[in-house]
Amino acid sequence: MSTFEALTGDNAVAMAMRQINPDVVAAYPITPQTETVEFFAEYVADGLVDTEFVCVESEHSAMSACVGAASAGARVMTATAANGLALMWEIVYIAASNRCPIVMCLVNRALSAPINIHCDHSDVMGMRDAGWIILFSESGQEAYDNMIQAVRIAEHPDVLLPVAVCQDGFITSHGMERVEVFEDADVKAFVGEYKPQWPLLDIENPKTFGPLDFYDYYYEHKRQQVLAMENATRVILDVAAEFNKQFNRSYGLFEAYKLDDAEAAVVVANSTAGTAKVVVDQLRGEGLKVGLLKPRVFRPFPAREMAEALSGVKAVAVMDRSISFGAMDNAGPLYLEIVAALTRHGVQVPVSDYVFGLGGRDIVPREIEGVYRDALKAAETGQVENVVTYLSVRE
Repeated sequence: MSTFEALTGDNAVAMAMRQINPDVVAAYPITPQTETVEFFAEYVADGLVDTEFVCVESEHSAMSACVGAASAGARVMTATAANGLALMWEIVYIAASNRCPIVMCLVNRALSAPINIHCDHSDVMGMRDAGWIILFSESGQEAYDNMIQAVRIAEHPDVLLPVAVCQDGFITSHGMERVEVFEDADVKAFVGEYKPQWPLLDIENPKTFGPLDFYDYYYEHKRQQVLAMENATRVILDVAAEFNKQFNRSYGLFEAYKLDDAEAAVVVANSTAGTAKVVVDQLRGEGLKVGLLKPRVFRPFPAREMAEALSGVKAVAVMDRSISFGAMDNAGPLYLEIVAALTRHGVQVPVSDYVFGLGGRDIVPREIEGVYRDALKAAETGQVENVVTYLSVRE
């Protein structure tokens, strides 16, 4: 059983958190995530959860409290955005290195400077090598669904890594939509009871936490994190399969939309994928063979699976809502991952990058249509005119 409710993306995530009923939530408000914490604080005040809600003085303290609670054996969640995530930086790495299965709602927002509170993906792309599993969400519905799955992924004994569930600031975080909300009992049964493997408070079996770890063991501990991330791909798919069966969904590592016979494909994450689907349908109506690949899992990056999905197209256009400054061609991080994946797995097609929407600038269907038409031209000629294009930027 389920109900349909009109919810913002922030509210949908808070609803999932209420149903999960974590032991500890430590968070600090920052736009456009603030609503998530506010909604959840109301649940705490109304006695709808028995969560220990920790009001901290900064995001650095929030993640520190999360690490401490997770180390003690608690099920822990938090939320942040942009500059708040940057202030967590030191502890974000510690959370992953200490194998703390924390789940974080990350509402994507541009990083300063100049000061900007609107959407781009510079915050999450800055943490892509921190050791966190990263999930993208096209809509508030997907953010809700991903939060529920993230708990099982993070806490799996073969993984034990923190998970960041992303959605686009204001576009979905504050956009009202129709969200299917599952029964509380069904969500609780799906996430199950958390049984920590190495709780700090198990005094019968003492542990060492936070030791000085020089060259004698540090290297091995990093290798263990790599193995956990490798295990995560299988676990993500296993959890998704169970979730899909129970809640009538179709989650995987990514979504391939009308890609089977496509000659040109666009790769784009989060809310813009929804707009791209409309453009795909429009161009299909004109007889043009175009498709979309929407990443859901960014870390661990499913290189082989994405390369296979794109192996039948003649050209690929990647749309990046961030820049990797000083990287090859000053392209975006998603483009760099896709190019590496295709090259590594022997898929030789022209690939171009389109940087868009920085600081929340709108991306409209007409511009996405232009990306597809460029890709169709590259499919015919076998080469791209521009490796990197900045959409709708003033020259």
